[in-house]
Amino acid sequence: MQTIQHPFIKQDTVESRQYQLAIAMQALEENTLVVLPTGLGKTVVALLVAASRLLNAGGRVLILAPTKPLVEQHLTFFERTLEFPDKQEGDCVSFTGNTPPKKRSDLFEKSRFCCATPQVIQNDIINGRYSLSDVSLLIVDECHRAVGNYAYTYLAEEYMRTAKKPLILGMTASPGSQASRVSEVCTHLGITNVETRDETDPDVLPYIHERTVEFIQVELPVPLKRIVQIIEGMIDSRIGALAGLGYSLPKREGLSMKALSDLNTTIQERIAAGDATAYQAASLYAEIMKLRHAVILAESQGSIALSSYLQKLDSEGRSKKGSKASQRMVKDYRFSEVMRIVSGLSGEIHPKAGIVASIIRDQLINVPESKIIVFASYRDSVSMLVQFLSEEGITGCRFVGQASKQKDKGLSQKKQIEAIQRFRGGEYPVLVATSVGEEGLDIPATDLVIFYEAVPSEIRSIQRKGRTGRSGKGSIIVLVTKGTSDETFRYVSSRKEKAMASGVRRLQNRSDRDEIQSVIESFTPADESATTPDEVSGSNEPPL
Repeated sequence: MQTIQHPFIKQDTVESRQYQLAIAMQALEENTLVVLPTGLGKTVVALLVAASRLLNAGGRVLILAPTKPLVEQHLTFFERTLEFPDKQEGDCVSFTGNTPPKKRSDLFEKSRFCCATPQVIQNDIINGRYSLSDVSLLIVDECHRAVGNYAYTYLAEEYMRTAKKPLILGMTASPGSQASRVSEVCTHLGITNVETRDETDPDVLPYIHERTVEFIQVELPVPLKRIVQIIEGMIDSRIGALAGLGYSLPKREGLSMKALSDLNTTIQERIAAGDATAYQAASLYAEIMKLRHAVILAESQGSIALSSYLQKLDSEGRSKKGSKASQRMVKDYRFSEVMRIVSGLSGEIHPKAGIVASIIRDQLINVPESKIIVFASYRDSVSMLVQFLSEEGITGCRFVGQASKQKDKGLSQKKQIEAIQRFRGGEYPVLVATSVGEEGLDIPATDLVIFYEAVPSEIRSIQRKGRTGRSGKGSIIVLVTKGTSDETFRYVSSRKEKAMASGVRRLQNRSDRDEIQSVIESFTPADESATTPDEVSGSNEPPL
């Protein structure tokens, strides 16, 4: 294996790949957005650019990452690969909000390479603890987050304003398919050059392993079908009530998140204008959101996740402190019928759980040393699957975010790192994860990735798929419940992935920001807003 030879890179630590070198050479010239699928080495590109800037421009390199595990991951990689000819203590450092402010200031001033979360750097800059003037390279990991008020936005602007020799390198596996989002990322980071590769590029092909994608159609059990029918009737009633108040909505079948978002905007405008009926409309809107969420759980997650959610709704609705929406909903006779059906169900009746266990069992029989990740969008499903697999004799580890909700305890970032290390070490063959396992984390290459449900977000879909096929042949299996939101989400994410790949490819080799902007404006399919359903993230659900 040929390795990189550079005064600031340790010998025999980094494989030399032509496409990474070519991207790095371009990124040294101007602010660059690098779009590479997970597994193709965005971090190696960052290392090449960082080493060259340290050699030729001096100063320090600052890399921003959205979570503490990612920060620690980057520090480990760069400590292993960066070589300072005049090495000094404190050359490579990392810190997060857990690091005291005075210590952060000292660490930053002594460092030549610093990894940190963006919020803590933003806080320190605002409070004058140090400046970015001597930062010769700002690396923005998972840069698709550089939208809205996220800290990346402030820091990129501050950096370009104050740095003596500014250069920005943005990295992501998927910037998104929406023109407005990609435009915002490029604007906030001052991007004037885009570099991208995928599995079809000739210089990438030698490093790609076969990766297959299979969709398995699943039938929705009769009791869950009946529950969905009842809840859909409740939604229809509330759409009718909104129409009676003068609000225009499409029929339930065409009720997209965009239509609901537009409805909410109209309601808030009427409330601001003093329309007394708008408060009733707001309550009806809240009911519809809760009911739609219940439908998605029934169709894509199963009876246990649905039962848990309905019980929360029922408890909230029967409480004196409960919202009017919840109180009115639990008084609906149809809600009582749904609760009656759910209470009669035993265990998980959705066939997805059994299919997952069967797939994993076959994989472990054929390849006993396999590493497998199962992605599910909701924590209740993750917990159910870990228990279900255990009962089937399969050891799995729960991998979720930090936040704790009622009885559902999250995993601290320390425990997340420990879980990944145990998975890497082979302590258990299966990691069952929410969206926290999708982004950036150095989860070991896996032989099999299972989507418990299709996801509508192209960013999440690409990140999930990138967890396999990195060091050997990989398989991806997506479970899709027939005739449900699963099928819609599968279509939406596929369309968005194609739109994003095509759009990013057209951005490459544009000569200036105006050209990039003109391409972005033609980026997105015309039907984007019309067909996009809920962008369900992680364990999110409508507030009770």
